Amino acid sequence: MNIPQLQIQTTPAKINLQVTKSVQEIQQPKATLSIEQPAAILEMSTTRPQLSLDTTENRADIDMKSVFRRTADNAQYGLQKVQEGTARRAQEGMQLMKIENGSTIADIVKQNTEKPMAELQVKFVGDRTKIKMSFSEGSLDINVTPQKPKIDAQINKPIHNYTPGKVSVEMQQYGSIEIDWKV
Repeated sequence: MNIPQLQIQTTPAKINLQVTKSVQEIQQPKATLSIEQPAAILEMSTTRPQLSLDTTENRADIDMKSVFRRTADNAQYGLQKVQEGTARRAQEGMQLMKIENGSTIADIVKQNTEKPMAELQVKFVGDRTKIKMSFSEGSLDINVTPQKPKIDAQINKPIHNYTPGKVSVEMQQYGSIEIDWKV
């Protein structure tokens, strides 16, 4: 017996997809940076130290006296010699008053003509203990005023390029169904 048969034949549908990928480009430019450091303000003030040396006595020891000092010394020397001369004449007068004692005039002449022997001495001049010294300290004041840096930063926006992707669809093959009866 022949049984009728149902025969089905299908053809699948085929789709062709063409995909263009999207392109994304991102660039981040560096920030624009400007830094300036002003120099610090420096203020200095000084007071000079002073050293004072008084060498008047040392100079006098080596006979380098000022005019005023030499005049005063000469006046003092003259006064001393006048007083010595007055005392000597007063003493000679007293001796002459006692002339009866013998050879008074011969003694006076002998006193005035005989000079004592000068002593040979070595004398060191320039005694450093005679130097009068005074010292006043100096000072140094330093003031520093720091300056803040000047910073200018500018942020640059990112550069963003985007090309969207595409998908194109086309039917490569249509689907079909064939139904057939076979007897």
